[in-house]
Amino acid sequence: MTAPRLVLETQVKISLGFAPSKSVKKHKMKIFGIGMNYAPHNKEVDGALYKTAHPVLFTKADSSLLKGGRPFFLPDDLGRIDHEAALVVRICRLGKGIPRRFARRYYDAVTVGVDFTARDVQQRLQREGLPWDLCKGFDGAAAIGDWLPLGEEGLGGLRFGLDINGKTVQRGWADDMLRDADELVSYISQWFTLRTGDLLFTGTPEGAGPVAIGDHVEGWINDRKVLEFNIR
Repeated sequence: MTAPRLVLETQVKISLGFAPSKSVKKHKMKIFGIGMNYAPHNKEVDGALYKTAHPVLFTKADSSLLKGGRPFFLPDDLGRIDHEAALVVRICRLGKGIPRRFARRYYDAVTVGVDFTARDVQQRLQREGLPWDLCKGFDGAAAIGDWLPLGEEGLGGLRFGLDINGKTVQRGWADDMLRDADELVSYISQWFTLRTGDLLFTGTPEGAGPVAIGDHVEGWINDRKVLEFNIR
């Protein structure tokens, strides 16, 4: 009597879309972001140069990923949308509880990304003591460019910038981060299992500001353009 029951249960699961499959084990990528990681940006936001006691960590939905030069469609109902340029690193292996001294082994490439932020919504969430999901995780809010492989030195010495309509609006140096990528990877791995393909936006320098329909966005690492798309 047991076998027919198992067959029936399996048939019911298949009909409901729950067919047993190895694809169920497939994991979606995670997108992590770090706030307040450059002192000058902290000053323009809060009026003072300071370092937070712990990394300011937030996440973005996988549906927020924007790549391949596709346009960013400005949301109609979220108020002011700001660009926040950042160096983005790509996780290349499985890891949990990673010591800082080994963290460099867990990311292999870098690009420039734009952490689009619904600023009006963020300010309201901050006043109410609520998390940042709504202002950071909307569709298209994690734009990334082309990946560049990293050497043993990691992000050391990298310069990056963001241009809008041919004018540089943000410029940063990896060495100015309050917490470097190794420390951030180690910290995040204490709370989350990191998997190949996960992304980490390492924080934005000063100069964050609003975008508008018709803007042309370009991102650079040193003198190499790695990011280009339009705002629609």
